[in-house]
Amino acid sequence: MELRLGHLLVRNGILESSQVDRALIEQDRTGEPFGATCERLFGIDPRDVERAWADQYASLTQKISLRDEVLDSEVLSLLTRRQAWQFGAMPIRWDGGELMVATTSDLLVRAHRFLSGTLTFPVFFVMTSREDLAATLQRVYPLPGGALPSSEAGRGRTAA
Repeated sequence: MELRLGHLLVRNGILESSQVDRALIEQDRTGEPFGATCERLFGIDPRDVERAWADQYASLTQKISLRDEVLDSEVLSLLTRRQAWQFGAMPIRWDGGELMVATTSDLLVRAHRFLSGTLTFPVFFVMTSREDLAATLQRVYPLPGGALPSSEAGRGRTAA
């Protein structure tokens, strides 16, 4: 079952079901993306939309073990060691003209934001575990004391 963005925003306590219904009607009228419609109508934080989008994307995309992947040495030079660690992104290979990149569900927003603003070609993400990502980054982009960034989940939010 596909998780819809509105369902995720309700599940995360950001919207009520009635607001999702209202946003869908408005989206049909304007053609605007659902998240943008919710931001405009209800003043929700764009980071909440990003987090829900990342949850949706992670639920739909392939989950992999990097230990089972053959890494294309050509794509490894697309990121520096610092970039790979800082943004939690592990380039894997070209796939149909798109760059396949592994990250974790909690680092997807960070990796997407960086790569979409840096690279000039399409990228798609596959999910892996934090442990698998860190071990592969350490093998491919060795960094003494290397550690992945903290989770993006809940960043910028405070308890009510």
